[in-house]
Amino acid sequence: MTNHGDIPKSLQAARIEAMTRRHFLGRTTCSFGAAAFAGLLNDGIMAAPTGSLGNPVLPHIPATAKRVIYLHMAGSPPHLDLLDYKPLLNKHHGETAPKDCYADRSAFVGPNEKVLGTPYQFERVGGNGAWVSELLPHFKQIVDETCIVRSMHTDQFNHAPAQLLLHTGHMLQGRPAMGSWLSWGLGSENRDLPSFIVLVSGGKKPSSGTAAWSSGFLPTIHRGVQCRSGGDPVLAVSNPDGMNRETRRHTIDAINKLNHLQADSFGDPEILSRIEQYELAFRMQTAVPDVMDISTESPETLELYGANPGDSSFANNCLLARRLCESGVRFVQLFDWGWDVHGTGPGDDLMTQLPSKCRATDRPATALILDLKRRGLLDETLVVWSGEFGRTVMNEKRNGSTYLGRDHHPGCFTIWMAGGGIKPGAVIGSTDEWGAHVAENPVSVYDLQATILHTLGINHEQMTFRSQGRDFRLTDVHGTVRHEMLA
Repeated sequence: MTNHGDIPKSLQAARIEAMTRRHFLGRTTCSFGAAAFAGLLNDGIMAAPTGSLGNPVLPHIPATAKRVIYLHMAGSPPHLDLLDYKPLLNKHHGETAPKDCYADRSAFVGPNEKVLGTPYQFERVGGNGAWVSELLPHFKQIVDETCIVRSMHTDQFNHAPAQLLLHTGHMLQGRPAMGSWLSWGLGSENRDLPSFIVLVSGGKKPSSGTAAWSSGFLPTIHRGVQCRSGGDPVLAVSNPDGMNRETRRHTIDAINKLNHLQADSFGDPEILSRIEQYELAFRMQTAVPDVMDISTESPETLELYGANPGDSSFANNCLLARRLCESGVRFVQLFDWGWDVHGTGPGDDLMTQLPSKCRATDRPATALILDLKRRGLLDETLVVWSGEFGRTVMNEKRNGSTYLGRDHHPGCFTIWMAGGGIKPGAVIGSTDEWGAHVAENPVSVYDLQATILHTLGINHEQMTFRSQGRDFRLTDVHGTVRHEMLA
């Protein structure tokens, strides 16, 4: 007879859990036989979690969006030079900034810095007369399709924690990203593609790294899959020399038999997730190369985006985002690095780097909205454009630099949203006359997350996952759906 005192407590718990009726039923619904049967009946039957996982069947309410494309300008664009015009800055350019312009915490800017007026012209456009910078000439075409939110704020003032807070609801690593929550909650509309795909441009990953698309404590099948717009779209997606598809199938079958033996012994649901990943990877070998091949697009569409097949660019990624959503991917996350305009040199200043980034992104982001609309996809696709925080009223002048730049500023920043049930042509909230703090209708990062989930038919307070003895959710213990953003 087994002496349970000689078995580690963690293993005892695993064995006990493996013997319970509830766990037995949960495991059998995830078996290969159940998966095959579900596939015969309906490819999407196992896509969403069930009540047995502690999460209500989703969606909770009628959804206005089926999917999300999130365009993140990593490093954070200066709202004062793009979408939040403040004439007072130019009037007092070069003067010592009032104390009210400073945030409670700043990264590099010191006391008694000088006000920096915007060097760019603004123009009122659209039905609501929204102020838009000359750096965004293409965006002016779609301003009436968007909802501009000028009253966003955050409590993080460095890139990595601010990006993590925005995308995972917590400033530390280890929480699931928004795309992972939606993959777990809603599943994919295409069983041959991941529910959550990430595309990166600008030469590097965001400061938060891959933690920005981590599945955290959710099953790893829901982790964001990074694809590339140049070369093989996914590393190792092609079979090596000497390996054909039939041999690959036999290999995966053998590996998964071993995985099933281990799952039966230990009852670890992560092993079942590993099996699902092998199966998805096998299907992706056929599906991914086709959907990621933008050379099949018409010359007119490539010209609209400014896309060039084979490039690794934001333009290509925007076109890929449309193709991926068209193919049933639930959440497509674009990160574009290079917006950290401190002014320490020509690679991060307002006069060279900022115009360069706007030229690279304004046209494709606009094209994405136009293309989705003409294909009848915009109404059911939510598009979000944002950074992780705002920029200061003051010229940073770090170490006496002569270049123009702005430091990190958590007090306020501007985003825009379009499609998926968002109110078109709206301008939400405002900042004070300096553009330093929210003056009207403050919107927190958690409010944004709650509102995004709401468009997808999810009550953010009810979509929870139990981990380490407590229930977690994307919005933690915060968040209010902002109905003024909704159509």
